[in-house]
Amino acid sequence: MSAPARSDDAPKAATAPVRRFGRYQLLRLLGKSERTMAWHAADERQGTEWMLVMPRQQPQGEAAAAWMQSVRRAARLNHPNLATPVEIAEHERWPYVAYERHGQVTWAERFSRQGIPAEEMAPWASQAALGLAYAHEAGVAHHDVQPWLLSVDDGGRVQVLGLEVPQRSGGAAVVGAMEELRQVRDAAVGDVLALGIVMHHGLAGQPALDQTDVARVVAMMPPLGNDFVRLPWNVPRPIPDALRAIVNRATDRQPRQRYRNARTLQRALDGWIKANAELEGGPLALLLDRIRAAGVLPAMPGGADRVAHLALMERGRTSELAEVVLGDMALAFELLRLVNGATVQGHAVSSDGPVLMLRRAIAMLGLEGVRRAALSLRPWPGPMDEAAATEMAALMRRVQRAGGVATRLAPAGYDGEVISLIAQMQNLGRLVVQYHFPDEAAQIRRLMQPGESADGKAGAEPGMSAEAASYAVLGIDLEALGLAVAQHWGLDDSVQQMIRRIPPGAPVHHPDTDADILRVTASCANDLLDASALAPKLVGPALAVVVRRYARALGLTQAEMLGALQALPSTVDTGPAMPGVADASAATRAFAQAGAAAGAPRAAAA
Repeated sequence: MSAPARSDDAPKAATAPVRRFGRYQLLRLLGKSERTMAWHAADERQGTEWMLVMPRQQPQGEAAAAWMQSVRRAARLNHPNLATPVEIAEHERWPYVAYERHGQVTWAERFSRQGIPAEEMAPWASQAALGLAYAHEAGVAHHDVQPWLLSVDDGGRVQVLGLEVPQRSGGAAVVGAMEELRQVRDAAVGDVLALGIVMHHGLAGQPALDQTDVARVVAMMPPLGNDFVRLPWNVPRPIPDALRAIVNRATDRQPRQRYRNARTLQRALDGWIKANAELEGGPLALLLDRIRAAGVLPAMPGGADRVAHLALMERGRTSELAEVVLGDMALAFELLRLVNGATVQGHAVSSDGPVLMLRRAIAMLGLEGVRRAALSLRPWPGPMDEAAATEMAALMRRVQRAGGVATRLAPAGYDGEVISLIAQMQNLGRLVVQYHFPDEAAQIRRLMQPGESADGKAGAEPGMSAEAASYAVLGIDLEALGLAVAQHWGLDDSVQQMIRRIPPGAPVHHPDTDADILRVTASCANDLLDASALAPKLVGPALAVVVRRYARALGLTQAEMLGALQALPSTVDTGPAMPGVADASAATRAFAQAGAAAGAPRAAAA
């Protein structure tokens, strides 16, 4: 490298011309899209730094007046995650909005190819979603969410800049109130999608589809284009599965699967943040609070009749009592909670291990204890409205049927009552979410439903898995919620392991212990019920897959699994939550037809 030239004989270095915009000196361009641009500026007279945001196209005539009206209305919103303009004006007929720069940098300035850590990106996005949700609910949209129109300060506080700054399509066209509402609603949906694309950029370390303008990415995605945006697996920093599911849902290729508003996206992010940090709050703490107020589950329909029946029963008839209790899932779970607590009548039960047999629980609590437990339950339907109660009743029937199938699959020597309860508790997370978070449960079901492909073919686009859908809505897996309830009851690690359902697609190994046998058998029963509840054309192949996974591990034949399903009542109402076949025999016929083709074990000769 040559030595630098002497200052006295070197030609004068060319200096960049000073760019001015009214009283502001434009220092550098922070970012630009097809609709907006932002500048880092300075006011030399005051010695202050600013961010100027302005539209790319200069509005003319009535459009200029409409722009000024929209931006001033947006500026009146007061929220900690919405930047407050200091000045809204125009220079040489070019409108702009000025924000104080002090302590603020844009996300674009913080983004790098190393990616933003998940623990930083999620709180940033949650705050941005909070600000957008407040604006949307006030009838204001952004119209051009970009990483350089989102700021963060040294304390981690995020603010959204540039509300209503992009010139709206249609200019100054006058529209009615209903049309205005529709335009804002559509723009709000676009804002949420854009925020998802910005999150993708921050976590992946590179812009989606190699486009720095988020609006261009939106135009390339369905329904406008055919490209899709999903977080790659080879990213600079690890991305937790739950957060990955949230971001991928925000940019899902199926518009119906995306977040419908900023509030639902924020709740999912907040749920993940709090669950990840194990802080007080989030869905786990909220669930436990609601359990304290409304119980784990409400008494099933007919609970009052069961209580009356219990009042007439005599002491010592434990088996008959157990049959009555098994008819009410909430009561059965309440008895397990009571006997697995710290003490029962002054005696610790932990030394003898967990109690999973209702007959033993009844013997420990006594008839009066069972009656008190039944009376302590919230009467049906508890706080649920009619629609949620209908879904809950269908789900409870389906879970009880899973217990029945598990009983029929149980190996010789294993108590059917215990294995039935294990199969039911493998659905504990799904049950408590349906009871305590019915709106979120509806979202999860909707995300799991298959959709139409781009050519309109129904069922061609698979829905999300239960795990991914739960992550995307709650920021935490349904199973984690169920395990939290079990832990709250005092059930030990061995029981918590048994009620962990084997994940779909995971290999099923030969069980080595009694606990493994109970877990695998219960998982098989639940998988059989889920497969039989699919669309008719999918039932056969799905059931054959279940047989192929479990037959060797459990030593079961196709005929034995078929018999377990055929023993269900003739009308299998899996309910709206699990749409599918209405007849168990139809499911098992499809199972038998698909078994050989799928490589399932042959049925024993009948």
